[in-house]
Amino acid sequence: MTTELLPVPDMTLAAELFTQLQGMSFDGKGITRDAYGPGEQRAHELVKHLAEVAGFEVLTDAALNLYIILPGQDRQASKIVVGSHLDSVPAGGNYDGAAGVLAGLAIIFGWKNAGRVPPCDLMVIAIRAEESAWFPISYLGSKAVLGELNPTDLTIPRKDTGIALRQHMIDCGGQPDKLINDPPLFHRTDFRAFLEIHIEQGPILESAGIPVGIVTGICGSLRYRFARTYGQYAHSGACPSYCRQDAVIATAELVSEMHRYWHAMEKEGHELTVTFGRFFTDAVDADMSKVSGLVDFSIDFRSRDPETLEVIHTHLQQTADILAEKHGVRFDFGAQTRSKPARMDPVLVTALQDAARELKTEAQLLNSGAGHDCAQFVSCGVPGVMLFIRNQNGSHNPDEAMEFTDFCCAVSVLNQAIYNLLYTDQN
Repeated sequence: MTTELLPVPDMTLAAELFTQLQGMSFDGKGITRDAYGPGEQRAHELVKHLAEVAGFEVLTDAALNLYIILPGQDRQASKIVVGSHLDSVPAGGNYDGAAGVLAGLAIIFGWKNAGRVPPCDLMVIAIRAEESAWFPISYLGSKAVLGELNPTDLTIPRKDTGIALRQHMIDCGGQPDKLINDPPLFHRTDFRAFLEIHIEQGPILESAGIPVGIVTGICGSLRYRFARTYGQYAHSGACPSYCRQDAVIATAELVSEMHRYWHAMEKEGHELTVTFGRFFTDAVDADMSKVSGLVDFSIDFRSRDPETLEVIHTHLQQTADILAEKHGVRFDFGAQTRSKPARMDPVLVTALQDAARELKTEAQLLNSGAGHDCAQFVSCGVPGVMLFIRNQNGSHNPDEAMEFTDFCCAVSVLNQAIYNLLYTDQN
């Protein structure tokens, strides 16, 4: 494989876009690009305008996902897609999601600057509403791309506004009825591969001193976002232990037992995480002189193995039944949400490994405990793979600290892999 003809990604463009996104999205504490709100909308408008001025083919679908296309020699051939999301969690960082979109832009701008017409279309998708911090549904924008949204999804309210997804889409210029009544803009068979760059959201690459990670699988999840324990309020001094229906104690025992069982499963070789991210008493009725009558909490199970998720879920239900009887409380886990595990395409994993070796870039194989848009594409039959960038301070916080040199390494590896996929059969 020769590299003399390999187009060079436009890293200057990417650096400028990171700076512009930072400036338009800073909320005084962190980065907020709210899904189907002003923050995400401004980011999409920035990218769309830039692509139109540069002369790319630019399309939006009914959900306002943004498609930027460098036309290839064979317009009917399935497309190679680079994509990720532009929304963020509230007061998050500047790189989660955006790094993947800007990576794709750097690549196709580089190809266009070099006057290169690829054998097939190269497409970048800026995907809407990946972060479930806004709407409690996984991969909302990706599901719209793939024709997987249903009418019930459109009724889900945004957490901070209470306004339904349908209305938020309309307010941004979307056409939610077309999502249900019309086919998607592209059929999933139009996509030869979906490639996503993302910052790593854990410490593995940083601890190993390696700039780039090649993902082999994405965990699925089983979640209860709004679980509750109902007990009975009582006077803290007048109610003895045998009379109490204490929601705090019952929930604390549930958390402790699930934590114990999780570690036991890990020792048996199961890959699993268990998280209780929300845990609080009622702000109005709770008091230091009261036995607690209500606890709100959340449950987040993640694993690449669906059977492991079922095992931990069964233990949760059995434990809750035992503790409900023991403490005289009632557990109501509320609505359950799930996302499927996703195995990355072996051919694409190998393509990234080969590209990293060609460029003498050290890359580590690893799994993704977090969910990503790529998982939705894979679950719909589109071959997919992810490339992680070392990130010093985790994600979903203002302190994301991706080094731009690491970003450049990842983009170069992806660019080389795309080149190899397009031209290997021709050499």
